[in-house]
Amino acid sequence: MGDLVPESVERYLASLNRHSDPVLDEIAAKGVERNLPLVDAEVGALLHVLATAIQAARILEIGTAVGYSGIWLASALPAGGTLFTLELDAERAREARDNFARAGVADRANVIVGDAERTIAKVAGPFDLVFQDGAKVLYNRLLDRIVDLLRPGGLLITDNVLWSGKVVPGFDATAPAPDDEDTRAIAAYNDRLATHPRLMTTTIPLRDGVAISVKRP
Repeated sequence: MGDLVPESVERYLASLNRHSDPVLDEIAAKGVERNLPLVDAEVGALLHVLATAIQAARILEIGTAVGYSGIWLASALPAGGTLFTLELDAERAREARDNFARAGVADRANVIVGDAERTIAKVAGPFDLVFQDGAKVLYNRLLDRIVDLLRPGGLLITDNVLWSGKVVPGFDATAPAPDDEDTRAIAAYNDRLATHPRLMTTTIPLRDGVAISVKRP
């Protein structure tokens, strides 16, 4: 990406990520060709490490796409663990199921098709980890439900919170102030995360920005 972190730094960090999986590599390469909204390998590795660190057994993902981030998450689950992942697009959901099978995690990955605002009301907590990477305009609207679904000490991980720097005042002094709906939604969401009484949050400038929130006991 190179907009938020110097390209040389990102290349160096990528070189340290030596996790190699042919299925993940193929999905990532095709995702670039098709301009799909996938996390990259560094964010995928972060998801895997965090899920492993808290010994997550139940994970909820919002925004399946074709299953790339879901594979990183599901592969961190222990035997008997479960990933529930929500996807609006039925064709992408079908492709994700195929990719989960190819990656050997189909037995622990459940794809739920439908609008996230409706489907999230049908899943039952508690979850150890929630990964929020769906429609940006829904980030705020889903937050209270997500917090309710998290166990105390559970993690909410949110992708794209820096939104190519658009949410940062003065980041690009030559560009007009952004006024699109997604940018406004993410900026408002970041403010809520920072002051939410039930969450402790920090944000790392990895790729497009990743917020890591812990639900307070």
